[in-house]
Amino acid sequence: MKVLLIAPNVDATDVGEAFVAFKWADALSRITDVTILAFQRPGRPDLAKQLPNAHVVTWPEPTWARRNERLNAMLKPAWPVFSRHVRKWIKSAIFAGEDFDIAHQLMPQAARYPSPLRHFKIPYLIGPLGGALDTPEAFRNEAANAPFFTRLRALDQYRFRHDPWLRKSYSRAACILGVAPYVKDVLADIPFRRFEPVLELGIDGVEQERLRTGRIGQLRVLHVGRGVRTKGLRDTVRAMAMLKDLPGVTLTSAGAGEEIEICRTEAGRLGVADRIKFMGKIGREEVEQLYASHDVFCFPSFREPAGGVLYEAMRHSLPVIAADRGGPSSIIDTSSGMRIPVTEPIQFSQDIGAALRKFALSPALRTRLGKGACSKVLREGLWSAKANGLFAVYKGILEYPSAITSIQKASTATP
Repeated sequence: MKVLLIAPNVDATDVGEAFVAFKWADALSRITDVTILAFQRPGRPDLAKQLPNAHVVTWPEPTWARRNERLNAMLKPAWPVFSRHVRKWIKSAIFAGEDFDIAHQLMPQAARYPSPLRHFKIPYLIGPLGGALDTPEAFRNEAANAPFFTRLRALDQYRFRHDPWLRKSYSRAACILGVAPYVKDVLADIPFRRFEPVLELGIDGVEQERLRTGRIGQLRVLHVGRGVRTKGLRDTVRAMAMLKDLPGVTLTSAGAGEEIEICRTEAGRLGVADRIKFMGKIGREEVEQLYASHDVFCFPSFREPAGGVLYEAMRHSLPVIAADRGGPSSIIDTSSGMRIPVTEPIQFSQDIGAALRKFALSPALRTRLGKGACSKVLREGLWSAKANGLFAVYKGILEYPSAITSIQKASTATP
């Protein structure tokens, strides 16, 4: 099968979408004939050398698009440039007699970019799409300091209803992939053909479980994420204040951003500053060491589209406390952790505190759920299994164009 993949940024040495796109392209190129179209960022390793099993076509990423990394990550200002490159290349390839069985727009993950694939007759997929989650109303006052461009998410639903290019891109697609089932509801105003939930992130393997304290009343809690209000760190700090009778419960935060200083102040106001360590931005190796040395991963992000960071913790046999919303709601189950209903800030932090108390008082519970988390991510998250599952979706689309495929059944198939 000849597969055409497109993504603006694909790079094994980068983070975020670029790294995830690389992992998908690499895994797929090992089992089928892949051509990948992408930008080549100056100063980064040559993509063709990173993907030796694929045919790689790149164009230089515009310099002006990289002046503000956060803005570039959020808005993809160079997407129109990339789309023109893709359209021109596909036209030339078709004219030269090149033929593809299926095309797939892997990235961007946000559901707000018209696809250049809509102009061609090649059956195509878009996704896994994520995002478009709003901030719950009860939390909006505390999230009011977000960068101006993050507020553009409010336009998403309007565009799903009225943007002809975006609607055509999704309605013409043979299949829309979403990072979690909620994406289907987000796109409800668009009459698309098929939908499959596919978490965008995978793992290469799991870490050997290390011995942890296992003492009643002792609990090392970890939060990893950008310092923004929606990641739930402030709620976790407030939860710590409800556990003052358990001085053996501590919290470590790894991440940088405007929220960190707010959380420091909150910890001091609540009298728990001596039990919380804010490490700021640290390297990947140090983050992995934190996963290995802690007892529970508390990540109550209430506007998390996917939740790939949960996989990072689960592969270390860490049980998870997560918000029952967005991507984490479909990742965490009763075998791997606890999901906290997203209500309003006070109740939310109280429920997080109650979950932490259960873990602190029951070493057996955290051991059982930690093992369950590791088993779940090993069963569902290996890149090889995810690539086989996606290949089976491709095959199902080509063999049965009008049938509904199932990624859950397909994940056990082999090409």
